[in-house]
Parts: sequence; structure tokens; C-alpha cells
Amino acid sequence: MAKARAIVKRLKAVKNIRKITKTMELIATARFKKAMDRATEAAAYTKKISEIVADLSATNLTFTHPLLKAHETQTNGILLILTSNRGLCGGYNGAVLRPALARQKELKGSLNLSVECSGRRGLAFLKYQQINVTEQFTNFEDKPGYDEVEAIANRYIELYCSGKLDRLDIAYTKFESVSRQRPVVETLLPIGSIGGAAGSTATEKKIDYEFLPSAGEILEEIVPAAFKARLFKCFLDAAVSEQIARRVAMKAATENAGDMIKSLSMQYNRARQSQITSELSEIIGGAAALEA
Repeated sequence: MAKARAIVKRLKAVKNIRKITKTMELIATARFKKAMDRATEAAAYTKKISEIVADLSATNLTFTHPLLKAHETQTNGILLILTSNRGLCGGYNGAVLRPALARQKELKGSLNLSVECSGRRGLAFLKYQQINVTEQFTNFEDKPGYDEVEAIANRYIELYCSGKLDRLDIAYTKFESVSRQRPVVETLLPIGSIGGAAGSTATEKKIDYEFLPSAGEILEEIVPAAFKARLFKCFLDAAVSEQIARRVAMKAATENAGDMIKSLSMQYNRARQSQITSELSEIIGGAAALEA
């Protein structure tokens, strides 16, 4: 009887856990759809503004922007790592932190490298690794705000233009599709590579631009805007990838709980059957003793 009671108690606990994981799966699904819509909308804007910057960089302009130029000496660098505030998202954080640590080890020998981190999980890991974090951000969830990211971007722009920063790298999970998210480490400053894939099409199309009021004023606005859009897109990609990872992890946990419930139900049925058989044997034995 004690064994059956223990199984029943464990069965109730697993059923409660399955309810929680199923609820978390549904919440992650809802948040994922909203985050994916924001990332998709931002992707179109980021792609277009990057194409324009790539086109302008391919033209013979006498004016340029400080963010487009690589510094002659590489002395100071920043590595920004985007992780999650909460757990229960499978291997999402570990997948980002592995290449981030590899880049940190690669750069710290040649640069005065500062490590900045977004997300409590990443901060806890870096503290365990005894890596000093100069700036930390724990206010980003599934809906990163542009104003919050812009404040960070403005600080990077100021540091780079003043010569206090020579290189900015960011480690995050890049959202490519619902079935594919890839942890990457990209260099955002200098912005020479911000055109990326658009650079080849820019040289082929050779688009001519007419500047009004002037090329200098246009570049003064569009180059920082392109950098801010790129950084914001990184935060959006990280947010949607986190929700996908959490949805997958909670779905797997729910399915595992279901399998455990089936197994425990079978164990309970066997224990109950054994108990009934034992009770019947005692009754039959008692009846036989009375007849004797």
C-alpha cells in the first residue's frame, strides 16, 4: 500500500509540472510570434539602410563619416554579449557564450578588451568564469525598446568618434528562420562592413545619388542611423531566438512529463494489482482456516 501511495504522490507532482511546462510553452509561442513580427519588420529597414550605406561607400565622395573609418591603431575594444534574463530555454545561452569566450580569448591578447553583457544568465556565467564585466544590462526581455538600445548605441558612437573605442564586437543569436537560429560574433564598428551582402550588388548596380542639401549632411544622419538599426536588429534577433528556444525546451519537457505519467500509471496499476491479489489471497486463506 505504501508503494502505491508513493507512486500516486509522484504522479500528481509530474502532472502539476506538465501543466506548468505546457503553460510556459504557450506563453513562449505567443511571445515568439510578436517578437518575430518585430524582427521581420526591422530586418527590411536594416537591409535597405545598409544597402544605401554600401552604395554611398562605393561612390567617389570627398566626404566620409568617422564611423566608416578603421582606426590606424587598434587599442581599445568592447565585446557585447546578448543572453537571457531567465532560464528554461535549453542550450540558448550556452550556444552564445561559447563563441563569445572564444572571441574574448582571441582579442584580449592584442586589445584592451572590455566585456559588456545583457542578461542575468550571461552575467552569472561570466562571474563564475571570473571575467570582469564593465557594463551590464538586465532590462531587456522579449520586447527590447528602440530608445533603450539607442542609448547604448549613442555611447558606442561617442566612444568611437572620440578615439576611445577602436572596435566593437557583439555575440548574439541570429534569427534566420523559425527553424534556424545561429549564434554568431559580428564586428559592428567600424561600419565598413555594415553593407555586407549589399556591397556586391551596390558595385554592380552603380546607383547614382543626388544629394540635397549635401552629401556631408546626409552621411551625418544616415551612417549613425544604420549603426543603430543594426544594433537594434541584434537585440530583436536575440529576443525572438530566446523565445523559440524556450518554446522548444518547454515542449520537450511537456512531452517527457507525458511519457513519465504513462510510465508511473503503469507502475501504479501493477502495484495496485499486486495489492489486490495479496488481499484476495489473505481472504481466501482466512476463509479456509474458518472451514477447518
